[in-house]
Amino acid sequence: MTKAVIDLARTGVRGLDDILAGGLTRGRVFLLEGSPGTGKTTIATQFLMEGIAKGEKCLYVTLSETEEELRDSATSHGWDLAGIELFELVPPESLLDEEQQQSLLYSSDLELGETTRRIFQMFERVRPDRVVLDSLSEIRLLAQSSLRYRRQILALKHFFSTQKATVLMLDDLTAEVSDKTVHSVAHGVVRLEELSPEYGPERRRMRVIKYRGRRFRGGFHDFVIDTGGVSVFPRLVSAEHKTDFARNVLKSDSEELDTLLGGGVERGSSVLVLGPAGTGKSLLVLTFVAAAVARGERAAMFVFDEEMGLLFSRAIGLGIDMQAMVDSGNLIVEQVDAAELSPGEFSQRVRNCVEQNGVRTIIVDSLNGYQAAMPEENALILHMHELLQYLNRQGATTFLTVAQHGLVGDMKAPVDVTYLADTVILLRYFEAIGRVRRAISIIKKRTGAHEDTIREYRIGNYGIRLGEPLTGFQGVLRGVPNFTGGPGQSPLLEDERV
Repeated sequence: MTKAVIDLARTGVRGLDDILAGGLTRGRVFLLEGSPGTGKTTIATQFLMEGIAKGEKCLYVTLSETEEELRDSATSHGWDLAGIELFELVPPESLLDEEQQQSLLYSSDLELGETTRRIFQMFERVRPDRVVLDSLSEIRLLAQSSLRYRRQILALKHFFSTQKATVLMLDDLTAEVSDKTVHSVAHGVVRLEELSPEYGPERRRMRVIKYRGRRFRGGFHDFVIDTGGVSVFPRLVSAEHKTDFARNVLKSDSEELDTLLGGGVERGSSVLVLGPAGTGKSLLVLTFVAAAVARGERAAMFVFDEEMGLLFSRAIGLGIDMQAMVDSGNLIVEQVDAAELSPGEFSQRVRNCVEQNGVRTIIVDSLNGYQAAMPEENALILHMHELLQYLNRQGATTFLTVAQHGLVGDMKAPVDVTYLADTVILLRYFEAIGRVRRAISIIKKRTGAHEDTIREYRIGNYGIRLGEPLTGFQGVLRGVPNFTGGPGQSPLLEDERV
């Protein structure tokens, strides 16, 4: 039996059609609801502009905003509303006359009937394929009761359905009582929400509450309103993005580090570099970036905590010219402001690097900054789980850094993602012979054997240098070691002037 092909009207909003499984079913009535300022008018305008681009007739009926306001809003996005029929529906002059309002008939009865009649008349004149009705709040106020309001909405739905028009009704949710009338009548319902964090700009997200006969993408999806319209970032589902690739072993820029890792790290795996501030986490992952570029691959680095100019300067001290890599197109470096970026937008940026630019090495420096973009720690874990699974299935190797609280002694990470990572590299400070030194160890590797030793390491223009296993010390990982070896048994690295 052949499956019927459903004709869909694309919305013209980037990412929204993905959530809606292709678009809006033609000839049906849909509800777009949200408080004022969430982007309803912008999405509705993009919906009609998409129709004009497809050669369809479009009608915008406004009961709340004036035509001038709509055109000004479009101009702010750089849009031209040519081809869209704008119908500014205001009460008839006779209904604004005080004497007329004192008649035996309620003015709301006259206004509701006249409003509906004029909508039908305009529709008959234009015969549009796409209609936007903005907004239902005005009709609800005119109806005055839930029964009359439901009857009015049903009348509008039946009229539009007989004309085979795709209708988008807007509701600003300003009614005193939450009325779900249109939810039961509409073919689909999309809700927009605006969140106000304690710091930073507002965050917007959307959710498809209902869509008859379609398997839509559920849950909340972040979106932004920029010059040029609304962009939606569909919630990432890693199971939908599986590819085949060779899981070969990738080496760093340091032979000693590769030996500690048991040969290197596997392609399509994730590596977590954990340690207190200043232990060299960023510089350590840069050695993998340099190795990836040397192999002829592309890499991307998302920097949350450090200013890019300072990072580039520090990399030069390691013998890595990041600017040259960027200029050659082999390295993408993005400075990320956690206060300005939603988790969904960040995931989309990472996806663009992988899918559009062919990036196979991803650096997130650090998860502390990424966490600042999240309202709750639990949500961070879920976002990170899907992102890492997606990157692993795309054959991309991911390096994450996490700065632990404290410098020595009992240190804790702000969020525990060690169980998500395939490999965990632990960096530590320790004191020996009157100096602060740094130690490195591999505490987890799912994809093969690794050394279980603790080694001192140093970073300089010679790269990364590792010493012999610290067999003469106890308590290095706690940051409070005791030297247990005898005279001449110290495995510490000797001073090296660079």
